[in-house]
Amino acid sequence: MTDSAPPLAGGRPALDALGLPGIDADPPASPRAFPDGGAWRLEIPSVEGPRALNAVLTAAREWEVPVHRVSQGSGVGMLTDGEITEMVEACAQAGVELCLFARPGANWDIGAARDSAAGSLSSRSRGTGQLAAGVAEAERAASLGVRSLLVADEGLLWVLHSMRARGDLPGDLQLKVSVMAGPANPAALAVQERLGADTVNVPADLALHQLAELRAASPVTLDFYVEAPDNVGGFVRHHEIAGIVRAAAPVYVKFGLRNAPDTYPAGEQLSAVVAASSRERVRRARLGLDSLARTPGAAPM
Repeated sequence: MTDSAPPLAGGRPALDALGLPGIDADPPASPRAFPDGGAWRLEIPSVEGPRALNAVLTAAREWEVPVHRVSQGSGVGMLTDGEITEMVEACAQAGVELCLFARPGANWDIGAARDSAAGSLSSRSRGTGQLAAGVAEAERAASLGVRSLLVADEGLLWVLHSMRARGDLPGDLQLKVSVMAGPANPAALAVQERLGADTVNVPADLALHQLAELRAASPVTLDFYVEAPDNVGGFVRHHEIAGIVRAAAPVYVKFGLRNAPDTYPAGEQLSAVVAASSRERVRRARLGLDSLARTPGAAPM
């Protein structure tokens, strides 16, 4: 990618003709890309089990959506060995990365901080007990073939990275930072990279210039909700995908779902909702990709 003139956003010529020009203040283009030269990949989050995964893969074929990664939020501990193995095998067959959450976290614990107005602990590991439980989930998932784990605690991130470096976890294990621990400034991103993060979900309310600042500070892959669930903002930024990709590449564009219930931890009692929401996330991705395709000069996958 090069720092060439920014692409002209769709609809801008009509505004210019009416004397309503925008200010040419786009952030610089990222000079980075994925190893194959692509600028973006696509992730479907909240894929909570084999049934949800099947819904995603089926919808992806129907709507011709290139899904590169699916992630799960309920945690390794909410899946049986058989369910994990089924998901590993289905993703391997489809060429899709499977990312499972290494839990538990403070937001499910007995501590009162989770209910404070500030929500100070979020999903972080509370005490050595939860830290050890997160390690145990990572070891179990890795033993079943999972090679991508989602974490929401810097301490757990560092521990898992250290285990990976020692050979106690597979060397090809990817560590992904959750949006619940997403860095909002360049220094925070650099810290998470040094702790072992391979890919980092940054806050979904960052402006394009702020994304460019993060990209300038670190080469680590970024993940970004172009549609965010209500509990992390409820933003719908499909029309900004081209700008997000240009500023943040290499980046996974994530399609969450506004106006959908929080289903963590998912289970049979919510299976119909989870499956329907999974399909709709893929449809939202189709809408976002169509918007991207209509944007002049948009970066390639």
